[in-house]
Amino acid sequence: MCQESGANIPKTYDPASFERKWYSYWEEHKLFHDEADESREPYSVVIPPPNVTGQLHMGHALDNTLQDILVRYQRMRGKNVVWVPGCDHAGIATQAKVEESLRVEGTNRFELGREKFLERVWDWKQQYGDRIMYQLRMLGASCDWDRERFTMDEGCSRAVREVFVSLYEQGLIYQGTRITNWCPHCTTAISDIEVEHETEAGHLWHLRYQIEGTDEYVEIATTRPETMFGDTGVAVHPDDARYKALVGKTLILPVVGRRIPLFADSYVDPAFGTGAVKVTPAHDPNDFEMGQRHNLEQVVVINADGTMGEGAGKYAGLDRYECRKQLVKELEEIGALVSTEKHEHAVGHCSRCKTTIEPLVSKQWFVRMEDLAKPAIAAVKDGRIRFVPERFTKIYENWLENIRDWCISRQLWWGHRIPAWHCADCGETSVSREDIMACTHCGSTHIHQDEDVLDTWFSSALWPFETMGWPEDTKDLRHFYPTATLVTGYDIIFFWVARMVMMGLRFGGDVPFRDVFIHGLVRDSEGRKMSKSLGNGIDPVEVIEKYGADTLRFMLITGNTPGNDMRFYWERVEAARNFANKIWNASRYMLMNLEGADDSFVPEESDYTLADRWILSRAAETARDVTANLENYELGEAGRMIYEFLWSEFCDWYIELTKARLYDKENIRAKNTALYVLRTVLERTMRLLHPFMPFLTEEIWQKLPHEGECIMRAPWPEVSDNDIDAEAETAMIAIMEVIKVTRNLRAELGTPPGKKSALILRMRDAALADTFASHVDYFHALASASAVTFLAADAPDPENVVTGALAGAAVYLPLAGLIDVEKETARLTKERDNLEKEIGRLTGKLANEGFTSKAPAAVVAAEREKLAGYEEKVALIRTRLADLAKL
Repeated sequence: MCQESGANIPKTYDPASFERKWYSYWEEHKLFHDEADESREPYSVVIPPPNVTGQLHMGHALDNTLQDILVRYQRMRGKNVVWVPGCDHAGIATQAKVEESLRVEGTNRFELGREKFLERVWDWKQQYGDRIMYQLRMLGASCDWDRERFTMDEGCSRAVREVFVSLYEQGLIYQGTRITNWCPHCTTAISDIEVEHETEAGHLWHLRYQIEGTDEYVEIATTRPETMFGDTGVAVHPDDARYKALVGKTLILPVVGRRIPLFADSYVDPAFGTGAVKVTPAHDPNDFEMGQRHNLEQVVVINADGTMGEGAGKYAGLDRYECRKQLVKELEEIGALVSTEKHEHAVGHCSRCKTTIEPLVSKQWFVRMEDLAKPAIAAVKDGRIRFVPERFTKIYENWLENIRDWCISRQLWWGHRIPAWHCADCGETSVSREDIMACTHCGSTHIHQDEDVLDTWFSSALWPFETMGWPEDTKDLRHFYPTATLVTGYDIIFFWVARMVMMGLRFGGDVPFRDVFIHGLVRDSEGRKMSKSLGNGIDPVEVIEKYGADTLRFMLITGNTPGNDMRFYWERVEAARNFANKIWNASRYMLMNLEGADDSFVPEESDYTLADRWILSRAAETARDVTANLENYELGEAGRMIYEFLWSEFCDWYIELTKARLYDKENIRAKNTALYVLRTVLERTMRLLHPFMPFLTEEIWQKLPHEGECIMRAPWPEVSDNDIDAEAETAMIAIMEVIKVTRNLRAELGTPPGKKSALILRMRDAALADTFASHVDYFHALASASAVTFLAADAPDPENVVTGALAGAAVYLPLAGLIDVEKETARLTKERDNLEKEIGRLTGKLANEGFTSKAPAAVVAAEREKLAGYEEKVALIRTRLADLAKL
């Protein structure tokens, strides 16, 4: 056993004085690191790698606190634990940040060139990657830093190439010209799930398209008139009687003069607009599909930067919205604009930069998803993967069941460059695991590597197995894969979770994780998402520097229920800090009394008091319930249970009941027993609390008699049925209830806490009466009782008392000597007089027919109710005054 001295434990809880000290100790002694040990049950977690775009926010703090609690808990359970940390290169987001800094310098990536630009991005990654790792350490995250990874490190890059080439060889990756979501600001394609749709106020323009060779027109309605330069048809529903005779006719496109067909397609909604829609295959995903069905030409008229292309004629080069404005004016002038009406519709925005996306036809790389999605659905349906909470299972399944091919190419420079080389001579494409110098089809050296990079989510989809050494057959991969638990927010189930399952099953040989523990977002006190634009974001380090990491962690966890958003309140931070302070003060009180005590003393069964037996039983029950809740991912409930036990039962009840024994210099055995129970319960509960508040618990545990090097490697408290003492709990709860009732009666009378008073009890249960009689010292200590008298069950009620009742007992406090009769009489008399004045006023008001007939019935009823309440209060006061007169 080893122990730091508790004699000089500071009076004030100051987390800054020990949090960094203990983290350095843990890290220096490699206590976060486990080698693969086949003799032990593995428990592995991979961190959702934060983007190297800045620093961690409060959502990251929640996510990593949840992971750390699980990891520390399982480590104390004796499992072979690995928690892999790392960062994601975050292609679009990181490139946008670096390009923004270049704009401030008055330059851009094209002036720098690809090589120099990538050097700048790597510098950025180093700066912000280091900041993120510093924040994780400040939070207390017990990651295995020897296993730290980055999605573009050498091992991950090799894994990415292996997966890309394998999928290509299996026919699941292909290059094709398809319509994609294009961000004009990021100048790259993005996937469907990177598009955020928001309802916006816009317009619906009704335009006239002339029927060739006639003076007749077809009226169409559109929200995007600027795309009409790319119209290659007009569609109507085949059952729409208004247009049946016109199907097959040719229309003349206004302004442009192009001849386009009018055709029928069941996609068209006859109830929208006029029932006739312009079809622009190159700039609308639904139009693209119709164009494929009807062999329509794809005319691209909007450039990658959101300006109008050559196909827009005189409008070429204009911003798309400026073109819209000028075009609508021209359409009006030539008589092609019928009307304009206000119209709300969903508009897609880039999730990264919030720019309105532009559907564009372009040549991209895609993954065929259907074959990958089916096994991923089956893995959840057959129970190999479990979602917590279960309701997220349906969201996951619905998305996979309706999945579309995944556009994986991005027109960026930062990221995993696509391992494909295009030949200038034969036009073929070669895909290779290694860089090639000649075309694999014709041998020509006139080849160039594809300029695009892969979607960030392609590489992060491999994270659970690539971080374990795949594609090498490593010891870590064999032992720690599949991982045990994935902790993540509900906002990336589609982006990341589903794709990891697909890739894990395809290449890892199994599901990537057994449980998916979903949490919500951290919002501000008004329920808004935290963001820079709103100015409501809070840096976790700011909270840690002011209140300590344990305070932040405990605040986040106890306000959290699986899958639900939580709100950040500074008041809750203060409450968590108060809890830490309460533990600190209680520990200090105990450690001061422990100085000079016999650490080897172990009580005999007969030494334990009822309070000792009760607190030991409650500590065991708390450990059992906390364990059950952690196993069920109810981490917030587990934290709440520890809070209730420590604050209320241990500090407010048990410690108070030990004071008489600790200050008793005569009965040393009783004192030593109390100290033994105090330190046993505190040490045990510190281990229970450690996953939640690692620093505080280590600091206190090191000052207690203990076995082992540090608390984070100490065993988790185990509980047996023999540890539960139901009899002691029943008796102690009954005593506590009487004490609570007594305190409430004294508070109602305004009795000073230090003023002792007699206490009379009538017990309905004879056995309980014996227990109470043998523990009157508890009532002296905690109910300010000067003497305790027990009434027989059939004895008459005492006079001149205030009474409190509860199941199994009646409590009586004699008024004599408890209150100042003269002062209380004066107070009650004054209160009675004021109430009688109000009664007189209300009686007169309600007798006034002018009020009762004109006032609303609800108002009159409220006044009558108020009068009845005052009369009831006066009656009670008169009774009290009569009782006081007898004293």
